[in-house]
Amino acid sequence: MLNVLTLSWASVTVILVGLLIYRALIGMREEDQLFLASGEEHMARDQQVLQSRISHVNKFAVWLGVLSALLLIGMATMWVYANLGLH
Repeated sequence: MLNVLTLSWASVTVILVGLLIYRALIGMREEDQLFLASGEEHMARDQQVLQSRISHVNKFAVWLGVLSALLLIGMATMWVYANLGLH
């Protein structure tokens, strides 16, 4: 059972790290301030699309982070239970 938890935790954590790297890569194109002339409204739309994408990725990152933490707690609990000889 501990091996299944370990494999699950590792898989979720690898996906989480990949998602965080992806978020950082798409966030590099986001501007802090945007000064637009009359013909550059398309840049504002591009920034809104980026913000929407980052917000969507953040939701998944939070859920994967919580799942990773729960799996880690489950692994620690199983390890303590197995090593204390309570079974």
